[in-house]
Amino acid sequence: MTEVLEPLPASGDGSQPKTAFVLAGGGSFGAVQVGMLRSLAARAGDDTLLASTTSSLSIERLARESGLPERFFGFHVFNPVNRMKLVELCFPDEAARDTRDRAFVLCETLGKTAVEVPDEPGFVVNRLLFPYIFDAVRLLERSGLEPAQVDDCMKLGASYPMGPLELLDFVGLDVADAIGEALYADTGEDAHRPPGRIKQLVGEGRLGRKSGQGFYRY
Repeated sequence: MTEVLEPLPASGDGSQPKTAFVLAGGGSFGAVQVGMLRSLAARAGDDTLLASTTSSLSIERLARESGLPERFFGFHVFNPVNRMKLVELCFPDEAARDTRDRAFVLCETLGKTAVEVPDEPGFVVNRLLFPYIFDAVRLLERSGLEPAQVDDCMKLGASYPMGPLELLDFVGLDVADAIGEALYADTGEDAHRPPGRIKQLVGEGRLGRKSGQGFYRY
């Protein structure tokens, strides 16, 4: 995504409608995310808070680059958003008390449970989750099992609502690869390094559900 939406249309009296929060999707990375945030910040009203849904990029850096560090925070939701209750909130050092309070109120209003997490790649959930789902891919490579067999084991044996390979397809293999690379760059741990099978599928354009094929066909 390289373009930002046009400014909100004016209301009947010609004024801009008040916007309390602006969220930038975490599916864009690096310079693209920074450019998006700068453009959004330039359009933000004096009381508007700016947030990113990323869990792989530094919130401190994004806040600084946005130009509004005192009104910036990380707002990491989980898919499917209508069912998953958790929001990981992450704040830069310069975030104002009002920013922090309003972020928690936003989560409460949305019926979500907010947990403030440290500003490190993956936050809490992805930092713990990705070694598990990457190991499932490595097991697939070693064992010759079918994706459905691995997923059924975890769903029926561990009561997980979705198997690890289904989850990768749902998240998007390109997104999972980028998150894994960010985690590996931070930790140096092989458990966080994306498996070769994921990189192969991404190279073939098989990104999961959004492309119609990943570990499964859709």
